Formats: sequence, C-alpha cells, structure tokens
Amino acid sequence: YRVRWRMDVAGQEQRINMHEKVAPLVFDRSGSPKPPSTDVLRKAREIVEKSGANSEERFNRVVLGETTFRDQAKVYVHWVQTRDREPIKDASSIEAALNKWIIPEIGDLPLADVHNLSVKPLVDKMKKSLAPRTVNKYVEYIGQIVASLKDGKTGEPIHRRKWDRSVMDLPVVNPKRQRRPALRLDAVNTLVSGSTGDEQALYVLLATTGMRISEALALETKHFVNDGRTIEVSQQVDRDTPRIVRYLKTDAGTREVDLSTEVAEYLRAFISGKSGLLFQTRNGTPYLHNNLEQRWLTPRLKAMGIDEKGMGFHAFRRFRKTWLRGERCQEDINNFWMGHQPETMSELYSRMEFELERRVDEAERVGVGFAAPTIEVAPSAPSISEEVELELALQL
Repeated sequence: YRVRWRMDVAGQEQRINMHEKVAPLVFDRSGSPKPPSTDVLRKAREIVEKSGANSEERFNRVVLGETTFRDQAKVYVHWVQTRDREPIKDASSIEAALNKWIIPEIGDLPLADVHNLSVKPLVDKMKKSLAPRTVNKYVEYIGQIVASLKDGKTGEPIHRRKWDRSVMDLPVVNPKRQRRPALRLDAVNTLVSGSTGDEQALYVLLATTGMRISEALALETKHFVNDGRTIEVSQQVDRDTPRIVRYLKTDAGTREVDLSTEVAEYLRAFISGKSGLLFQTRNGTPYLHNNLEQRWLTPRLKAMGIDEKGMGFHAFRRFRKTWLRGERCQEDINNFWMGHQPETMSELYSRMEFELERRVDEAERVGVGFAAPTIEVAPSAPSISEEVELELALQL
C-alpha cells in the first residue's frame, strides 16, 4: 500500500506529487488486493502529517512567505484609504495607534501567530495607560488587519480568528466612566467674556455651532451665507499638518449650521474686512488645534480650576449638544447641525438641508445660552464723492 499527496514548494506555484510505502499488500483468496485496513489508513495519515503537508506553519512559511503583522498592517492602511467601498479618508488615527502601541509589541510576529493569547500581553500593557474604549478600539484594528490577508481564489480570510474578549481580558467599556468632559454654561460665559479677538470669536463659534475644532479652523468668509445666518461646513484642517482638506469625518459632516440673530451679528462684525480663512497664522496657514489648545484654552481652564484630561475643544461640542437637547430642539435639526449620521428610517427620510426657514426659526428659538458679546465696527471713511456731496449739501 502507498500513500500519495501533494506538497507546496517554496519559490514555485505548482505543487509536487509525493508518495511513500505504507505496508505490504494483503490479498484475499481470489488473489485480489484487500482494501487497506484501519491500521494501514492510520499509518498513511501519520506519514502525511510527518511530512508537514497539512501543517499550517508550513503553509504560512512556504505559500505566504510568513507575512508579518507589520507588513500586513502597511497593506491594510493603504487598502482602507484606496478602496472604492467606504474608504477611510484620514487614517492618521489608525497609523498613530499602530506606530505607538501595536507594532512595537507584535509587529514582528508572523500573521499566523497573532491570536488571543499573543495579543493579551499587549492588552495588559495598554490597560495601564489607555481608556477601556481605546483599548477595545485598538484590538479591533488588530482583528481587521489579521482578517485583511485574503485567499486569492475565494476572497476569504486566510487566518480565521475567533477573538475572545475574556481570553484577552479586554476591559469593559462603561459609558458612565468614559472621559466625556463638557463645559458648563458658567464656564462658557467666563471663557467668552474673558477673551478677545480671534480667541473670543473661536469660543463663540464653537459654543454656538457645536462644530468640530478642525471644521471651525477651516472656515472661510465665503462659508457664511444667508446674510450671515447660516454657515456651510464642507472642509477641515488636517490633523497633523497646517493644510485644508476637502473632506470631513463623516458624510453627515457636510452640512449647514444656522445661527441666532445675536451671534450672527457678532460674527458678521468679526469677519468684516476679512477674506479667506477666519483664523490663520501670520504665514496665512490654518492653525493646528493642538497649538491653540495649549496657547489659549488650557491655561484658561487651569486658571478656572476646571481643567481635566479630555477637556479640550471638543468640550464645546458636548456643551452645544446638551444645550440643544435641554431646549427641546427638534431632533432632526439637532442631528443635522451636529453632523450626526442618521440611524433610524425616520431620520434617514428627513431632509433638513432643504428646510432653511424652519432651521433658522429653530436657531432663534433655542438660542445659545451664554451672553453673546458685541463688536463695535468702526465706520468707514467717506469716499471723495461722498465728501463732495456732503459739501454741496451744506452749501445748499
């Protein structure tokens, strides 16, 4: 009896045929060979197993070339940004997580060796410094990268994993314990009244609109329409470089935000005489929000005694959302202004982008809560023709 099988060979696509003797043939009374006994079949399986033909380790080494997690992570990051279906426009947060936490720990592991037990030491390390939600998110990235290596014939993941939160001892995400600091009304009043110029205008804008800081810093004068009562949100400042990018965090981020009369008047006076970006450096480039946070917001929060981890510009967004809900703002308008993705069929059917008059009325009704400051605009000097007309009028 002989056992025959095929083996993968490094460096060539086609497998080679292998065979080996198992045991002498056994004949029946008529002289015909008997079918192999269970003992012969067992020995045949042992021979094949010993050759490594069915070994996952050999398959990974010979066929896949032992792709490391580091190599596949590069492929994954490129793929998620270039795929046609739901591409990720800004993968900087994924790259930051990979470079700072994940790659240093498991980057050199063969992809086949990335599993629950090999990831657990990384989870234990991250739990000491990161919030539970962040740890869980980073482990999701690991799972997506492992699954992104696909079989060329079937398109299915080569390394199928059943990720077990208990085995990895992932921390439980408790929404009540998540860091979601929000500014209170008195704090917003203090920040607005205690600041001037661009800093004050930025605080007013964020607390009034709930815009993300990257969106607010990318605003240009042309984005104020409807006599200054409406702001078009269509771009943002890149996370790490001072440049404008023509996309937002989500598709729902492309929206319009409407203002109450008092805030519209304040911002109209602020942008009077400006062109281009509302907030820009001396070189004409947009600000990076981290720089402004360190220079403006954090020192004021510390002086007020309310600074804490996570209390950045996003706290204005939470303030606005809280105010809108407290004032019983129409939920569809609320979500539209905040740029939140529709979740229910009713929200999906709602088309608030076409209801300008209704939105403006709602903005006036709910207000902003804090005392909006005023800016005195100096009257412009009369032109020559105006001076001549004035002199003629006096003569008459």
